[in-house]
Amino acid sequence: MVDAAVDTLVRCAADAGAEVAYAAKAFATIGFLRHLAQHSIGVDVCSLGELITAERAGFAPERITLHGAGKSNEELAAAASGRIGRIAVDGIEELERLAAISRDSCAAGVLLRLNVRVEAGQHAFVRTGGDDTKFGIHARDEEAAVALLARNPQLRFVGLHAHIGSQVYESAAYAANAAALLDAAQRFAHRGLTSSEIVMGGGFGVPSHPNAVPEQLDVAAAIAAAARCVRDAARERGLPSPRLGIEPGRSIVALAGTTLYRVLARKRQTSRTFVVVDGGIAENPRPALYGAHHHVVGVARPEGELEEVTLCGRSCENDELGTVELPPNVRAGALLAMCSTGAYTYSMAGNYNRVVRPAVVALAGGSHHPLARRENLDEVLARDILE
Repeated sequence: MVDAAVDTLVRCAADAGAEVAYAAKAFATIGFLRHLAQHSIGVDVCSLGELITAERAGFAPERITLHGAGKSNEELAAAASGRIGRIAVDGIEELERLAAISRDSCAAGVLLRLNVRVEAGQHAFVRTGGDDTKFGIHARDEEAAVALLARNPQLRFVGLHAHIGSQVYESAAYAANAAALLDAAQRFAHRGLTSSEIVMGGGFGVPSHPNAVPEQLDVAAAIAAAARCVRDAARERGLPSPRLGIEPGRSIVALAGTTLYRVLARKRQTSRTFVVVDGGIAENPRPALYGAHHHVVGVARPEGELEEVTLCGRSCENDELGTVELPPNVRAGALLAMCSTGAYTYSMAGNYNRVVRPAVVALAGGSHHPLARRENLDEVLARDILE
């Protein structure tokens, strides 16, 4: 399923003259990224941990882009020293710090991540453009960015970037983002900085239910429309046509992931039936954070009429995982399958209540192999200081 998703995106991007880079924040282990490295795509990383994972998976520096709204000095030094090909600079202070750290030379090309005030996505927490987000350089700061680049010729400007949100189902949002980026490219060109690359991010919506009401995004049409917008706008403005970049994460890995839960209890309260499973907010915080929905089915053959229940975890919170329909034979000991958990589930897992993180197993061609083993309690306690 992952390979099919990658192949589809690469084909759509190639038809539009665009490049693809996988957003590692969605899910990253060394084994998984090693598999993706066999495809003609790059990878986006947001931390030293993700960078080292990509390096050990075999991604060459020129295939790696560093993102993030708050980069550490160590991450900026990685850009300067040549461990990555490009860095998406997210603010004026960050650009100043990069200039100071790379005073002699900066091997990475510089993308300026802008806030072009286009926003999309189903929840405020996953909208990364517009007036209520921390991401990107505001239009008022563009002059300051240009001046900083002029004073620091070691910083090689390559283009502009803007990400508008996650779980986006409207192609028009990507066209609007592309148009806004070309408007910005014209402003920068007038200041002597020509954009050879325009990166419009990812966030392509994927269905979370077999009968999902939101229409699944036509990714090919969205990419083609954005690429057409970039070409036409560049021609109208007398600019060289920049190369378009896209950064999918969820749309590559989300539907490939299924989480297996063991039911611990089924209980009836005043007006709701609760089914408690051996997981929850620790390994799947997204339902609690912003109401992420996942389709859930029982593994065993259902017996009896389906009943609406509240699925929740075992943590010391009302950590509801969603309202689902399950048969009455789903009781303690039963297995449940939660679908479309490949993205932002394992990668956001923690050790709340000192629980262990689950294992991850890859399936392909009728066989399986582990990508991450299950933690044990000694590992959870390993950093405790006993003196």
